[in-house]
Amino acid sequence: MTAAAADTRSEKPDDTPADGRTEARTRRGGRWIEHWDPEDEGFWRETGERIARRNLAFSVLSEHIGFSIWSLWSVMVLFMGPEYGIDPAGKFFLVAMPTLVGGVLRVPYTFAVARFGGRNWTVLSATMLLVPTAVAAVVMEPGTSYTTFLLVAAVAGVGGGNFASSMTNINAFYPLRKKGWALGLNAGGGNIGVPVIQLLGLLVIGTAGAAHPRIVLAVYVPLIVLAAVLAALFMDNLAPVTNDTGAALDAAREPHTWVMSLLYIGTFGSFIGYSFAFGLVLQNQFARTPLQAASLTFIGPLLGSLVRPVGGRLADRFGGARITLGNFVAMGLATGVVIYASGTRSLPVFLVGFIALFVLTGLGNGSTYKMIPGIFQAQALRRGLVGEAAAVYGRRLSGAAMGLIGAVGALGGLAINLAFRQSFLVAGSGTPAFVSFLVWYVVCGAVTWGVYLRPAVRGRRRSQASDEADGSDGVEAAAVDGERGPVYAEV
Repeated sequence: MTAAAADTRSEKPDDTPADGRTEARTRRGGRWIEHWDPEDEGFWRETGERIARRNLAFSVLSEHIGFSIWSLWSVMVLFMGPEYGIDPAGKFFLVAMPTLVGGVLRVPYTFAVARFGGRNWTVLSATMLLVPTAVAAVVMEPGTSYTTFLLVAAVAGVGGGNFASSMTNINAFYPLRKKGWALGLNAGGGNIGVPVIQLLGLLVIGTAGAAHPRIVLAVYVPLIVLAAVLAALFMDNLAPVTNDTGAALDAAREPHTWVMSLLYIGTFGSFIGYSFAFGLVLQNQFARTPLQAASLTFIGPLLGSLVRPVGGRLADRFGGARITLGNFVAMGLATGVVIYASGTRSLPVFLVGFIALFVLTGLGNGSTYKMIPGIFQAQALRRGLVGEAAAVYGRRLSGAAMGLIGAVGALGGLAINLAFRQSFLVAGSGTPAFVSFLVWYVVCGAVTWGVYLRPAVRGRRRSQASDEADGSDGVEAAAVDGERGPVYAEV
């Protein structure tokens, strides 16, 4: 499709924006871009890149605030002194509730973009963040029942759903060659909402004291309104991104969706789980006060968020599978340092190892998400599709898969908090939990190598019929007889 063909001719041509943004006809109550072909380099250079960057910027803002609200209770528990009557195990379970709900919501949020439009859904999902913020302000005081706290914390899970819709939306805006960087930047900007709210909590505790958690909530109300208004004014809907239940079913039947889900548990599940639990581990294992814990908890999530785009960029250059494998090896080494420090109660060594883990989770988040569109683009080529047809197939399946993979990865954060809860109940420390995490990273590294990088002797490309007959997915590139090489390194 040419750049000229990509322009939408609206019913009112005189209203066409001066910046070249495609104006859309009225459809389901919003503005829509009717044609979008980022793989066409002419279209991308003349029109698409400018539009995509603008949508990316305001998507990052909304997702950033969504992550802050999702991680709200990792901050609220630092304000909960003995007068609240909640033990450490209860607090770990409390911060796990938004993780659970947010992970589940990521599936419907993925398809909301196609149903309502990326711009429209961003406005609505941002506005919904007012609910958990306002309700938390009402109940945040001693004497509130633990059940009430659990229910209110669960409502904050709506912030976790924002990630899935935002990533699906931005995935559709960018060409394959740019997805690693764009998705990494979008996700990293969102992830950084975790340390930002933790820094705000530190500021409030350090100035007003631990008796004033409502100040944190009051700051976010106008920010939520601002994000919704800016999304309404400056974002666009893409008409080619249509609701396709069949895509979800196809993605769910694809083994690579579940392989990537497992890997994403290791990266993003670790990031969000550690982000929620870090302050509680410092308080309960190293006897830090709320202020001392708050002064340290933001460092790891901040660094992990900042390096996520770097992971995507490295994956663009060297291949997501290679970067992901090296990352899991490094995560295993960092976890070994944490286990040693946890056993010896050495806070400085613990911080070095744990912050290194955060950085590595960020790199791994970027590299794993880059792999997803690469896998489905490769499958499109295997089916004989070329050009825009291959790009449409890749966007369709990768968009659906991202929702499932993001949901499962977020539930990994729930598993981490539950592992910490059980570890402190049984052993009084986080050491057993860290040992279990080390085992998981070893498994993830082995799977990455075995599925995507294992050297194999490759013959000439077989026919599609023979691939299907023996159960092979046939994504490997054509090769000369006897050539050895990793069959999925390009993803």
